Amino acid sequence: MRALISVSDKTGIVELAQALHALGVGLISTGGTAKLLADQGLPVTEVAEVTGFPEMLDGRVKTLHPKVHGGLLARRDTPEHMAALQAHGIDTIDLLIVNLYPFEATVAKPGCTLADAIENIDIGGPAMVRSAAKNWKDVGIVTDASQYADVIAELESNGKLSDKLRFALSVAAFNRISQYDGAISNYLSSVNFEAEKLSETYVPERAQFSGQFNEQYVKVQDLRYGENSHQQAAWYRDLAPAAGPWPQACSCKARNSATTTSPMQTLHGNA
Repeated sequence: MRALISVSDKTGIVELAQALHALGVGLISTGGTAKLLADQGLPVTEVAEVTGFPEMLDGRVKTLHPKVHGGLLARRDTPEHMAALQAHGIDTIDLLIVNLYPFEATVAKPGCTLADAIENIDIGGPAMVRSAAKNWKDVGIVTDASQYADVIAELESNGKLSDKLRFALSVAAFNRISQYDGAISNYLSSVNFEAEKLSETYVPERAQFSGQFNEQYVKVQDLRYGENSHQQAAWYRDLAPAAGPWPQACSCKARNSATTTSPMQTLHGNA
């Protein structure tokens, strides 16, 4: 097995890498993560050695390469895929551990410049996450430190990840990408752009209400019935509730006998 590790938040990553190494998993990594692991005495191969191409453009381009995405996307049960990997000297990648640039935390800081916001839009990370999550039958995709223990426990017990865990990790990965892209859209569509003020220190004014608002809800529970007794419904809470009198405001989705879904209308504003 080979694992590619590329994380912004390095919480618990050394311990995870040590556990993987003890299980015989080969480690590939990028930039600061590779240095951290090497400093801990772990044998790690830098992505640049795998791709045969150096990291460039201040790290903007490092994992966007066929030797990374081919290794993630190839279906192991498809002979043509495996033959293509062999023909091009590409090895499979079985486990991907990625967390994304801290865009949400960056734009939440007072005085965040537009330049800082833009540089914290991750490109390579989401691309890898999507590749691995799409190929969940063959690749485990880990996007949060809270998942590390379950991954190691299954590898120690079974020598591989179960279909159930790999699928759950894939769903969590696509959820994370949705949240991340929504946060970027919310921020950029709130910027009152003034070209004449543009500079590296430009802190844009932001509209109170963004041009597009992307909400994220997580299910709290199923309900006995919806707005009417013949409907099924579920109760969702805002993933990132705004401060105010209703910080845990929820949305209810009901499904009627015609299987159409109708979300409760949500009003955003100051009361």
